[in-house]
Amino acid sequence: MTSALGDLAFLPLGGTGEIGMNLNVYRCDGALVAVDCGIGFGGAEFPEAEVMAPDPAWLAERADWLLGLVITHAHEDHLGAVAHLWPLLRCPVYAGPFASAVLRRKLGEAGLLGRVPLTTVPLGGRFRLPPFDLEFLRVAHSVPESQALAIRTPYGTVLHTGDWKLDPEPLIGPPTDEAAFARLGEEGVLAMVCDSTNALVEGHSGSEAEVKRALADLIRPLKGRVAVTCFATNIARIHSICHAAKAAGRRVALFGRSLRNAEAAARECGYLTDIPPFVPEEEAGYLPDDELLIICTGSQGEPRSALSRIAADTHPNIALGEGDTVIFSSRMIPGNEKAIIRLQDELARAGCRVVTAEDAPVHVSGHPAREELRRLYQLVKPRYAIPVHGEWRHLAEHAEFAKGLGVEPITVEDGDVLRLAPGEPRIVESAPTGRLVLDEGRLLPLDGAVVAARRKMLVNGLVVASLAVDRTGRILGRPKVSAPGLFEAEDEAPEQLGEELARTLADLPPPVRREDEALREAARGALRKAVGRRLRKRPSVEVHLLRV
Repeated sequence: MTSALGDLAFLPLGGTGEIGMNLNVYRCDGALVAVDCGIGFGGAEFPEAEVMAPDPAWLAERADWLLGLVITHAHEDHLGAVAHLWPLLRCPVYAGPFASAVLRRKLGEAGLLGRVPLTTVPLGGRFRLPPFDLEFLRVAHSVPESQALAIRTPYGTVLHTGDWKLDPEPLIGPPTDEAAFARLGEEGVLAMVCDSTNALVEGHSGSEAEVKRALADLIRPLKGRVAVTCFATNIARIHSICHAAKAAGRRVALFGRSLRNAEAAARECGYLTDIPPFVPEEEAGYLPDDELLIICTGSQGEPRSALSRIAADTHPNIALGEGDTVIFSSRMIPGNEKAIIRLQDELARAGCRVVTAEDAPVHVSGHPAREELRRLYQLVKPRYAIPVHGEWRHLAEHAEFAKGLGVEPITVEDGDVLRLAPGEPRIVESAPTGRLVLDEGRLLPLDGAVVAARRKMLVNGLVVASLAVDRTGRILGRPKVSAPGLFEAEDEAPEQLGEELARTLADLPPPVRREDEALREAARGALRKAVGRRLRKRPSVEVHLLRV
């Protein structure tokens, strides 16, 4: 797609038709503004990719027209990819105080803090990136200082809601600024690009105040050690857990780097002022069991999280077992169900009592249920509804819901270029999209050769052969074959494969044995066939050839 003059368009590059990896682009008269830049998790669908980000190639190719990247809030699926993708975009970044505090720590870890032009915009602030006139609107969510974004242009105003809910008692920060949304509605809104996560859920999402009361009632009578896992940036939840611990005569320790970073950002922004310093992680294990509560990462079953290491009994500072309680004060993000259930099962096997939101009201969603959606549509009165932030069933249900309210829905997915004005909105073309795997500082295409090889190895295994030959191709000694993940350590199959490989190569024509690559390819083929006969698999095969 080439830059276009004389129009207003919306393009989701991630987060529409899927959960996570939010990356949205608005175009006005050729100029671009991006909104959010988040990560997602591979889960059971992509076991070879633990963490992923949207591919920003389309946007990177147009970086000269990119005026800025605006962050709506501090959740990983909205800002977790900034440090990874900014070197491809190289644009100014704009965020509220808490999101900026979280982002600065991420940029510092990536060695980018002094390079990224990060502007902190006051809550409810307004700033211009001509031809865009941008205004933040405060919303309640499960992280402090979440904000919607009003995008005023010569063609009309678009409201990008980000993640939000209507919580009368959010505990940390003020409720959603309904008056500001009403004023925007009176001004006139062309389109509302809106969160669809709970479009299937009737009623109201619930309040953090309800969770605070439930946690206090649940924790007070417990004996033994208590662990609570939640999303690291849910500062209101951390605040509630700490108050419940105090009422039960327990001191609190944080386990997990993301929790410590979130705590530092929260205190920097003036939150948690009534919470005393947390017990250092390395000292927590020395407290009497009935006097300790730990808050830990791992609510989504992440294999390297604090709770996963505790469940595996490999954490250096703490252990949980018979008589202890673990509370999952969180929801299951779609795709993580198997990992979470496996983690809960490991904890139960160790003797822990596991409590989830199905057992007690220890979690409420940060996203709007249908009655909250109805209220926002009544306030904003958009001409068009554009559902985002959800899988296809969420988008379809949201579209039908908006239609029932008399608002014309437009359903898009990642890569659709939706021209909003002039004229009637329509999808005019498609932009390439994709997913990148975040691999210890590298960005690897999900459909690229490295990840494809990793996927194949997960299913079919890996065979490595090492052999030495003389100048004529005669094998010297016995080839060494290893096959990690295919045979048990005491299995004689690898040795037998080496003997079979030697016989096969000895029968090759002399010209093949004298040419290195031809000999390697013959060895690969022989090993694939030999393993296939034994295991009915086609493994990846590597051959190390030494000619002496």
